[in-house]
Amino acid sequence: MSFTEILPAGLSAEDAFAILAFTAALLGMLAVWYGLIAKNPMRIRARALANRRAGLKSGLMGPKRRQKPEQAMTLMRSVIGRLYSVRGNFAAEAEKSLTKAGWRSNDALVAYIFVKATLPVLLLVAAAIAMFPLALGEMQPMVRLLIVVASTTAGLFMPDWFVRFRAGKRRKSMQRALPDSLDLLVICVEAGLGLDAALVRVSREMGSASPEFAEELNLTAMELGFLPERRSALDNLLERTQLPALRGVVNTLVQTEKYGTPLANSLRVLSAEFRDERMLKAEEKAAKLPATLTVPMIVFILPTLFIVLLGPAAFRAIDALSGF
Repeated sequence: MSFTEILPAGLSAEDAFAILAFTAALLGMLAVWYGLIAKNPMRIRARALANRRAGLKSGLMGPKRRQKPEQAMTLMRSVIGRLYSVRGNFAAEAEKSLTKAGWRSNDALVAYIFVKATLPVLLLVAAAIAMFPLALGEMQPMVRLLIVVASTTAGLFMPDWFVRFRAGKRRKSMQRALPDSLDLLVICVEAGLGLDAALVRVSREMGSASPEFAEELNLTAMELGFLPERRSALDNLLERTQLPALRGVVNTLVQTEKYGTPLANSLRVLSAEFRDERMLKAEEKAAKLPATLTVPMIVFILPTLFIVLLGPAAFRAIDALSGF
């Protein structure tokens, strides 16, 4: 059956190709438009913070209610619910690690434990099938056994490596946003705003530059309004972010709350110190740049330079020697 026979009546092959070309061009234009539109990273985080605020309010103002599990998490909950480790210290440590990485929901904990429990088994089965029944590659039996053991071990530690990588990346983003956030906080405090309103305003302004730090500030502002002690909210901020530079800010806020010292002056001094520290780190990286570029120059640039300079001379020498 040819292409023209399957076309509807009255539609030629040229018209069909024109329609297909128009559809492909339209889909390509939509794909480019979707990739270039400016996305608001705070929309999803604002929804998560609203759910967190509702959870804090229900936990403090009334009895806790269990939410119905989502359909996608039903299998994971049924498997994890049978594991005793969820109720022990392992779950508490895993929840702290996930909080540092930016995942706070109960579904994140369930998914993490599910992946940590099933990934080694899946990699063990896959490596065993690939090494022994399929016999991929020409290797000794001991080497195949070592590959299976290494795959299982990697599956056991891969979730922890991924969570630590995500937490480190998030911590670096918050570290870069700290000086600017302090400057905005100083401006808001000098304008007459309280600490709660100032944190909300700063989180709103820093939403596009650093959504992670804006989320933490917004959550701290919520906890300042719900928790019985304001120091607890600040300590929670320090525990979630794990930023050494933020410890001075938290201590300053606690001392200001306790002794009534001027907040704007203290924050201005801390902001200047953080900016000087960031400038020193930038100068340190600039000073290390010549030594860092030495290896790429030796590996990539010098061989090319030798080929360009010595290549013609080598070819002339070969031609001269070939004449004898």
